[in-house]
Amino acid sequence: MNNGNGIQRRNGLYGFEFLEIDERRVEEGEERKTYELKSLWQRKHEIVNLAAKGFKNSEIAEILHITPVCVSMTLNSKLGQLKLSEIRKARDDEAKKTSEKIRVLVDKAINTYHEIFDDESGAATLKDKKDVADTVLLELSGLRAPTKIHTQSIHTTLTKDEIEEFKSRGLKAIGESSE
Repeated sequence: MNNGNGIQRRNGLYGFEFLEIDERRVEEGEERKTYELKSLWQRKHEIVNLAAKGFKNSEIAEILHITPVCVSMTLNSKLGQLKLSEIRKARDDEAKKTSEKIRVLVDKAINTYHEIFDDESGAATLKDKKDVADTVLLELSGLRAPTKIHTQSIHTTLTKDEIEEFKSRGLKAIGESSE
């Protein structure tokens, strides 16, 4: 319908009158644009999971080859906020459980120390208990001094004569050590 002002009117699905043509609708014979909802949903989950791991918006955009605006819109959406909140809550709950387990083990280790210090018999089993208490207290509580393993390798190219010299020196060293 045309009302004479050049503005077209038409009735919508539920009887509402539209002033302009809904340009989202496709003309007859044209192909309607479709979206891969599953891949879009997976992409949103990737964005949320990377954010939960601590990546910045710009880093997420670079990793997934999308724009930072897309990352920001996903994370600031109601669904993004909800999923991020759920992931963080699950991570925090797991950290609390682990922390409680460590606290219980540390308490047991301290009780074992008290047994050792209060016991005057010097039984061998107490030494074993002390070793276990040391392991629990230091290793699981995170109080152990950090250790660093340093390795070094050297690469070289040897001639045939140098290899033969190494062999003869090795054979000579074996002969001297067996005497």
